[in-house]
Amino acid sequence: MRFIPTPIDGAFLVELDLRRDERGAFGRTFCEEAFRLAGAPMTVVQANISLTSKAATLRGMHYQAPPHQEPKLVQCVRGRIFDVAIDIRYQSSTYGRIASVELTGGGDHLFFIPAGCAHGFLTLEDDSDVLYYMGAAYAPETPKIISDRDANYVDLQQQGPHRR
Repeated sequence: MRFIPTPIDGAFLVELDLRRDERGAFGRTFCEEAFRLAGAPMTVVQANISLTSKAATLRGMHYQAPPHQEPKLVQCVRGRIFDVAIDIRYQSSTYGRIASVELTGGGDHLFFIPAGCAHGFLTLEDDSDVLYYMGAAYAPETPKIISDRDANYVDLQQQGPHRR
């Protein structure tokens, strides 16, 4: 595996080392030790799949609020997506930055998104399926109530890291 940095600190495009022969290809999609050594620590506690039937479907931007932040490893297993992460960690040196990648089913790339970043994607083809390896379990209780202020969000560039 090769970990290619993105504009977000701790987010990586993960390039697989696929071994190919006449039968097809084989490669690791996750190795806890390799991720730790690359600065992308993660223990997989849950895996989810998103099945989307139509192109131009937008999913996101999703994140879990503290203390339930979750790192994600995203893989397109069918179709094609435009995948995006936004750094919403106030203390991050890359706060407000965006990282985006195109992922394809059968491709040799995954997208690692660190805890504390928002994530979403746009399907670029019909029948696009996305597999997520999660570093924390889904916490449906977060949030139950959204304030009028949050429901009418302010763009990150307008809000800035020191205004809340």
